[in-house]
Order: sequence, then structure tokens, then C-alpha cells
Amino acid sequence: MDYETVPAAEFGHSLRAISVNLLCRDVAAEAAFLVTVFGMVSHRVSQDFAILLHAGQPLQLHSDGAFASHPLAGLLPEAGIRGAGIEIRLHEADPDQAALHAEAAGGAVLKVPTDNKGHGLREAVILSPSGYAFVPSRRI
Repeated sequence: MDYETVPAAEFGHSLRAISVNLLCRDVAAEAAFLVTVFGMVSHRVSQDFAILLHAGQPLQLHSDGAFASHPLAGLLPEAGIRGAGIEIRLHEADPDQAALHAEAAGGAVLKVPTDNKGHGLREAVILSPSGYAFVPSRRI
């Protein structure tokens, strides 16, 4: 699929099982963070929307303004972080490399890369500029 030119309805019809859409104050900044820190591939980055791919799976970013008529709009905080209570796991993302780039890209490392032997994964917890907790992980 050509994510740069696919019509919205065709893209919508292609989504399966579960998808993630994050609401952001600054779509371009969040997209740049995800590319820099996790190596995602970005498509169609604009003021209001972006498609990012991680391991071939799409993640969507929408601006607050794009969701002005959505029921969530009234629940969005005017300031501060977002995403409390959700953890977005990025399997096959290098936690050591992500942690190296996170702060310079505007994020924060909440948990340095460690081996979680119970899960058999090396993982970190990184807060994005919008306040979403991303957990890059690799098998150990």
C-alpha cells in the first residue's frame, strides 16, 4: 500500500483487528520523535495527521483540532502529559538505542533498558513529548 497516496476510505478499510490512534498537540513533533527514537517510518506528516509504521503495522497520529467534534475532545487536558494508564509496546524495537536518543528528541527515559527475565525481553519505558509511554523490547 502506498501510504503517501492511499485514499482515506481505502486506508480505513485496510485496518484490521486493532489499531492505535494517538491525539497530539503537535503531530509533526510527535512523528519526528517516533522516527528518531524508535526508527518508525513516517508517511503523510501534516499539521493534523500522520501515519507511522513500526514493523509494518500502522500507528496514526491526529491533532486535537482534527478531533474537535469527537467525544474525546472535551476530555483532553489543556496542559501536561497525556496517555496515563496506557503502555504502547513496540516489539522488535531496540531499547538500548531508543534510550540513547529519547532525551535529545524531547522525551524522557522512565525506566532504563533492563532484562525482564520473566518475559524474556530486554525493555525500557520511554515517555514521548505528548506523554505516551512506549516500551521498546527485544527478545533476550
